[in-house]
Amino acid sequence: MHLNRLMKIEKLISNNITDRGEDHFSSNSQTPLRSDAFDQSDDEKIIIIKEHVLAILETLGMDLTDDSLKGTPLRVAKMYVKETFGGLHPDQKPKASTFKNSYKYGQMLVEKNITLYSTCEHHLLPIVGRAHLAYVSNGSVIGLSKMNRIVDYFAKRPQVQERLTLQIVNELQQILGTQDVACVIDAKHLCVNSRGINDVASSTVTSEFGGLFNNKEKKREFLDYIKLDTKF
Repeated sequence: MHLNRLMKIEKLISNNITDRGEDHFSSNSQTPLRSDAFDQSDDEKIIIIKEHVLAILETLGMDLTDDSLKGTPLRVAKMYVKETFGGLHPDQKPKASTFKNSYKYGQMLVEKNITLYSTCEHHLLPIVGRAHLAYVSNGSVIGLSKMNRIVDYFAKRPQVQERLTLQIVNELQQILGTQDVACVIDAKHLCVNSRGINDVASSTVTSEFGGLFNNKEKKREFLDYIKLDTKF
């Protein structure tokens, strides 16, 4: 029985899916969620995750009776449900009201250097970077802080950076009623920086340009804006 179990584990570890996990690919722009993803309450999820985290630490040989460790399973469970992966729950989606563009401002509006914290869905390690957003109003505008909140909402879930970029753009397009939205994300992936190849210097850049931003001049203008060295 013990031998059969070891053979199954060895087969699992050597399976191609572990190699594919190094790649950044996704089948579509929607976060892969089961239909029953929210049947359990947050409190129920915390209790279940706590037990799983405890089992992982015990399997690694940690002494969970130690004062420094005994509260870790509950802390991690709460963090996963309430913070790190809080963006999975549709109830946490920011309410982004729009306003009439009464100033008749017709140029692009750029919100740059939005701090971004996410989690790589392949190794559950942090993604840390900056998001840069822009849109051209077709009659509606959105509060500046809501753009930050949209980034934060979609970032707080297991993510692939390409998908995150698309989700942010798609959400702003729907809210503003225009295709004229752009997003560039520059981020470090700790699954690359702190393990595997251990390349601490590299970062990943993704972009999505909608509507007017596919125009060469408009795209260049946006990219020039986000290069501005803003200091106060």
